[in-house]
Amino acid sequence: MPVLNRPDGEIHYQTFGNGFPVLLFAPGGLRSRMDMWPAPAGGPPRSWVDWTTALPEAGFTAVSMDQRNAGASRTAIEADHGWHTYAADHLALMDHLGFDKFHVLGGCIGGSFCLKAVEAAPKRVLSAVLQNPIGLHPEHPEYFPESHVAWTKEQLADRPELNEKAIAAFGHNMWDHPFVFCVDREFVRNCPVPTFLLPGTDIPHPAATSTELAALLPGVEVLINWRGPDYLEQQRSRVVAFLKANTPPQ
Repeated sequence: MPVLNRPDGEIHYQTFGNGFPVLLFAPGGLRSRMDMWPAPAGGPPRSWVDWTTALPEAGFTAVSMDQRNAGASRTAIEADHGWHTYAADHLALMDHLGFDKFHVLGGCIGGSFCLKAVEAAPKRVLSAVLQNPIGLHPEHPEYFPESHVAWTKEQLADRPELNEKAIAAFGHNMWDHPFVFCVDREFVRNCPVPTFLLPGTDIPHPAATSTELAALLPGVEVLINWRGPDYLEQQRSRVVAFLKANTPPQ
């Protein structure tokens, strides 16, 4: 598996296809990794399209990755790390691959990775697909801080040399924010790139967050019914059409 070397570790990634690039951010929260896109062998089908297959079939290059400290990727975890640290990884990967401009598509935490990438590089990211985006649930604000505690235990069990206080500070940087955690409502209201929204409906992916994103994002396309086997083809065709409409002539 190809590896991107970072100053504090390494990021594992794969590319699929040959065309205009789409950087993929898989579901899974801080455990976001490439193998979340396809259904597991012998397991239940995913409720989403496997974009590592669908995008190459549509003429795009799909760039998939294990986020730092997820899957096979290993990096440091420092007290000053946060959303900007992930964004730096994402831009470094596209630099490494020689892609100046690209689309982003993210599921779950990937929705916030998309928005942060747009904020970090608005002239490089040409469009963003937000699939099942995370957000601060109005009735369950404890969800992500509690999830971070569980993730911390996993990290320390695997790498006892890590600093628990640094991991806690990193968690505050990630989750002690409103709305979608990574950017504020004013940025979303003035988002400079076209967006496509596949709304969420549960505690980590609140309906309230998606409703607000749909109201704030300028000109956003929304596909309400997208989840599950009955809607996979519609999900695939609508997202591919959106990406093609925002891809510059080659």
